[in-house]
Amino acid sequence: MRNVLYSVYERNLHRQLAGAQRPRHVGVILDGNRRWARDAGLLDVNDGHRAGASRIVDLLGWCGEADVEVVTLWLLSTDNLTRPDNELRPLLNIIVDVVDELSAPERPWRVRVVGALDLLPGDVRERLVSAAGRTERRDGTQVNIAVGYGGRREIADAVRKLLLSHAESGTSIEELAEVLDVDHIAEHLYTSGQPDPDLVIRTSGEQRLSGFLLWQSAHSEFWFCEAYWPEFRRVDFLRALRDYGIRHRRFGS
Repeated sequence: MRNVLYSVYERNLHRQLAGAQRPRHVGVILDGNRRWARDAGLLDVNDGHRAGASRIVDLLGWCGEADVEVVTLWLLSTDNLTRPDNELRPLLNIIVDVVDELSAPERPWRVRVVGALDLLPGDVRERLVSAAGRTERRDGTQVNIAVGYGGRREIADAVRKLLLSHAESGTSIEELAEVLDVDHIAEHLYTSGQPDPDLVIRTSGEQRLSGFLLWQSAHSEFWFCEAYWPEFRRVDFLRALRDYGIRHRRFGS
């Protein structure tokens, strides 16, 4: 009976989405893996991360069906990099396995790894960059994997790159200050060349961004879900799209 009701509810959501506005770019904070593992009585919290990793392919399939062009998934923050190595290394290995799976030959997605990659262990960085490189010629959904990512760090890196590029061309600080605007900084963000996120989803009941896409989300719509990420369902995604579709977006106010 529960499965029947679930199917009916999902069909109703699909009908409500007919003709509604759809987001071009969806950002997702995949939160709650560790708490899910503890609540499930699992002794190894990494089992929660593995369960969460197994949901990513499903999410990308749902995004493809909804004609979402760009998906940004936050898998590891800069704060997470301060964890002890016995906690961090298993998590990094899970992330590398995820990126390897997304870049497999039978997958349609174009993968970009975004974040302060210089903070990652060399072997992890090389494997992530190599896997993403194998997807450059694909024409499917653009998938940004945010690893070692922090919004403040991204803005600082963008400003640093901007200053260095102008210094190399002989522009003085005074000359740059006269012409500097937001577009100059945006051109050096990790997501340069992509549309800003229209919709940001966070699981686990937390109602904050924690610095996720801090610059890019200035005009985003937010949708917070009580479910832990490993429990996130297709109907949850459809509900997020439904709520986004009925919102009147007022840019700048």
